[in-house]
Amino acid sequence: MDARRIVVKVGSSSLTTAAGGLDADRVDALVDVLAKARSGGEKEIVLVSSGAIAAGLSPLGLRRRPKDLARQQAAASVGQGLLVARYTASFARYGLRVGQVLLTTDDTSRRAHYRNAYRTLDQLLAMGALPVVNENDTVATDEIRFGDNDRLAALVAHLVRADLLVLLSDVDGLYDGDPSQPGTTRIDEVHGPEDIAHVSIGSAGKAGVGTGGMVTKVEAARIAAAAGIPVVLTSASQAADALAGRGTGTFFHATGRRSADRLLWLQHASTPQGHLVLDDGAVRAVTERGSSLLPAGIAAVEGDFVAGDPVELRAADGRAVARGLVNFDAKELPQLLGRSTRELARELGPAYEREVVHRDDLVLLQG
Repeated sequence: MDARRIVVKVGSSSLTTAAGGLDADRVDALVDVLAKARSGGEKEIVLVSSGAIAAGLSPLGLRRRPKDLARQQAAASVGQGLLVARYTASFARYGLRVGQVLLTTDDTSRRAHYRNAYRTLDQLLAMGALPVVNENDTVATDEIRFGDNDRLAALVAHLVRADLLVLLSDVDGLYDGDPSQPGTTRIDEVHGPEDIAHVSIGSAGKAGVGTGGMVTKVEAARIAAAAGIPVVLTSASQAADALAGRGTGTFFHATGRRSADRLLWLQHASTPQGHLVLDDGAVRAVTERGSSLLPAGIAAVEGDFVAGDPVELRAADGRAVARGLVNFDAKELPQLLGRSTRELARELGPAYEREVVHRDDLVLLQG
């Protein structure tokens, strides 16, 4: 396919040595492919690169990726500088500049932050730079983490309106079983979830320095394809073929159309900080009529959140029906429940004559 704007995601295992440090030869090999694809100016590339934590392990004397968040963040702090320095030097061989963009989920589900992220990436591309995107591991908490860069890459592809997402792995595609076992076959094309419903997908990669595996890659492909972006899943050694549009790996056809940008992030990147229990009328209003959520339709509030946080909207039976950004703090809401906005405005002031969750900040959940 003729893709002009491409998001490429590379994992830690494709960039690092067995001991966990950056492998300069592997980085240079990837950069050679990306720089060649960009030559002539026909293609724009955004690189979503893992490897910061892995790169920081050896300098800090860590033998393996730590399990606790504090030491992961320390390793990321050291490793992120090393990672970007390596990319900067490598791309400089081709006269190309790189720009570092670090994101948390908070940057991408809140409206103003989302617009800023888009403008920064779009401007970098317009000025001929190649954005290198990673999760901001040094400040992200467990509650505001993407968790893996495969999902981040799918959402970045949507953010920058990419024509193609390329997920580079240590395996050359999706197989119908363990690729190390005889008799398994690579799946060349996926037209929809039903094509791989029978496939048993393994867990994390062999190297032990990343967080992803085939599970996260297939989920990322599903997110991107549902948002109208085709996906190629292949090995780092096949990156040149993927970028040139030659058949390689597993190709996921787009299954949906592009949705409102920020809502995809709200659905897939946000972690609810609490939930609101809706009465039956409010559930119907939100899910069937596309209405905003008003105080009168809320039966209960749970969690500790502030205005602007993502919350889950649930039916009385506990079923999650939607996710949205709330306009009130958790401590404010109990006095508002079951009351009309007109009554609240008359008693508490005009600031209370507004939706608890506006329909523009609300996304329905399937299932």
